[in-house]
Amino acid sequence: MHQFLPYAWFQGQCVPFEDARISIATHALHYGTGAFGGMRAIPDPTQAGTMLLFRADRHARRLSQSARLLLTELSEETILSALTAMLQANKPQQPIYLRPFVYTSDLGIAPRLHQIETDFLIYGLPLGDYLSPEGVSCRISSWTRQEDRSLPLRGKISGAYITSSLAKTEAVQSGFDEALLLNSRGKVSEASGMNLFLVRDGELITPGVEQDILEGITRASVIELAETMGIRVIQRPVDKTELFIADEVFLTGTAAKITPIRQIESTTLGTDRPVMESLRTRLIAITEGRDPAFEHWVTRISI
Repeated sequence: MHQFLPYAWFQGQCVPFEDARISIATHALHYGTGAFGGMRAIPDPTQAGTMLLFRADRHARRLSQSARLLLTELSEETILSALTAMLQANKPQQPIYLRPFVYTSDLGIAPRLHQIETDFLIYGLPLGDYLSPEGVSCRISSWTRQEDRSLPLRGKISGAYITSSLAKTEAVQSGFDEALLLNSRGKVSEASGMNLFLVRDGELITPGVEQDILEGITRASVIELAETMGIRVIQRPVDKTELFIADEVFLTGTAAKITPIRQIESTTLGTDRPVMESLRTRLIAITEGRDPAFEHWVTRISI
């Protein structure tokens, strides 16, 4: 059972979590007309009373862009201001996960995005490792990743996650930890809620944005970080069979961080992961505010 933070941001103010309620007739509940983000915040290990947010500006920008895909306006400044107020109200003392959500709050029954009320909320909960840092097993899902021509995949649109939910449950119920989805052209796209990387001959490879992936913030961070570390990064279509012969395969995401894949279908992958380990070690140092070169990726909020 989840233990949520005591206060949520709801209808423009911080309220007790149990008071942040919506009607059963809420439009977004029925039609998936919402967009969400996911952010991690951790206590500053060097300064009491301070929380560290990883790439808060990029998260706020993506959520603002997602809101525009729903034909509503939600400024980056509004998002960051609400996050600050919520953290200061809760004063967390452990690592947490924050879930901002913009949605159609109208009680109408017509599936539409015009002439409709919208709202914005945030809640949070303590969160450690979402996936095992030792590695996960994956299966190739029977479900296909949606195409951008049918859904606006540049945003984290809540309705799109039915495919992720089906794929995740299919994987778990068939004995695996996670699902890998192919796109409609048969190329590797992403996992149920994470981006994917593989390493071949020292080169870091990841499906490009044209492969119907979500433009993940951790993904973008890993690409930039790798390039500064002298690792060649290639964004291109990836075939399923490449996963079985890769030197390393790993997932990235806000919740997952950097998680190795140890098995795909019946194939066990190698445990020597020098590229992934170097990236993971560096990213941890950055998120904990211990890497001056990437200080600009960390937002400090006094609570």
